[in-house]
Amino acid sequence: MSPPAEEPLERRAAITGIGQSAVGRRLGRSGLDLTVEACLAAVADAGLTRDDIDGLATYPGMGVGTPGFAGPTGPEVHDALRLRLNWHDGGGEGPGQMRALIAACLAVGAGLARHVLVYRTVTEATAQGGGGRQGIGGDGGGDGGGGVPRFSGFLQWMLPFGAVSAVNWIALVAQRRMHEFGLTRDQLAQIALNARRNAAENPAAVFRDPLTLDAYLGSRMISTPLCLFDCDAPADGSTAFVVSHRDYAPDAPRTACHVQAVGTALRGRPSWDQFDDLTTMAARDAAAAMWERTDLRPADVDVAQLYDGFSVLALVWLEALRFCGRGESGPFVADGTAIARTGSLPLNTAGGQLSGGRLHGFGLIHEACVQLRGDGGARQVVRRGGPPEVAAVSNGGGPIAGALLLTRGRG
Repeated sequence: MSPPAEEPLERRAAITGIGQSAVGRRLGRSGLDLTVEACLAAVADAGLTRDDIDGLATYPGMGVGTPGFAGPTGPEVHDALRLRLNWHDGGGEGPGQMRALIAACLAVGAGLARHVLVYRTVTEATAQGGGGRQGIGGDGGGDGGGGVPRFSGFLQWMLPFGAVSAVNWIALVAQRRMHEFGLTRDQLAQIALNARRNAAENPAAVFRDPLTLDAYLGSRMISTPLCLFDCDAPADGSTAFVVSHRDYAPDAPRTACHVQAVGTALRGRPSWDQFDDLTTMAARDAAAAMWERTDLRPADVDVAQLYDGFSVLALVWLEALRFCGRGESGPFVADGTAIARTGSLPLNTAGGQLSGGRLHGFGLIHEACVQLRGDGGARQVVRRGGPPEVAAVSNGGGPIAGALLLTRGRG
């Protein structure tokens, strides 16, 4: 007789507290200031005090990347909040932005900590100033001396051809999907239009004015076929969560969001341009791994918060998570009804990153929790007479991806 299957470790964790700082364009506040605001809000929301927090995790936490990207390091936040930690973690590698939350779930499941504070902070809008978004190596200083920049890895093959930004790399994905599946710009536009409609009901969203198809099609091209409205909006803000052992959930003052499954797999090459299937990349593997860890199926999902750093990525995730067939995401979103708040799969209900603001994926996790709690106000999704019971969340694009399945009231 076979032994009973072991429960996935992440299922011992639940998100018991959520917090978010002010979110906006060019707030002019420090990353640490925003982070402390979000973290204290999350701790209070969980019904805890700082003395209860014994774990800390962030992404990337190393002060790396372009200005405003990384947020304060773990040690800075540890010291600012005067925490006493049994476990802490930070790093840029792994399943992208979701790495910190997944690590916290596993730490709680393994008994390394009981209440882990997880945060992600960006101040990219303030760092950008009044100019446009800068490409990688755009300061001409990759060698630190102001001369010809030198880069290793895949960048040495991208930058000489003018592919200086992720928008150029993801544009290749969109082009391939147009060639292989017949994706059209009118279909792609539905991701941006849906996001803007939802953002209109979100007081914290950075762009809330109406967006029409004509305005979308008439906007300037950034990297063919991706136009201005296909690109997320740099913002300032911090998002924080408290990940607790599930046995605390009944005592938490707010509805806990239980972690049902995570997806972290990368079964292809870790490459932006040499992956075996350019139309899906790492989303394919992370999504598959998530479904391998649960008995729930795509039809059980009530609301989806899918990474939309660029609009085409939301289409990639719709297929990878099996909400529609391979190559079918264009027709699936074509008239906008399926992904509307009243549709079969409400998508990015706070405006996503395209209109809500680029909180680098953490805003999507936050909104999933808001929806499961029933706290969405005018943008709240209603299922079977109440809040959604199952939410799918994804983070990342290209060779970086993580997936998460959250449930309400299912420990």
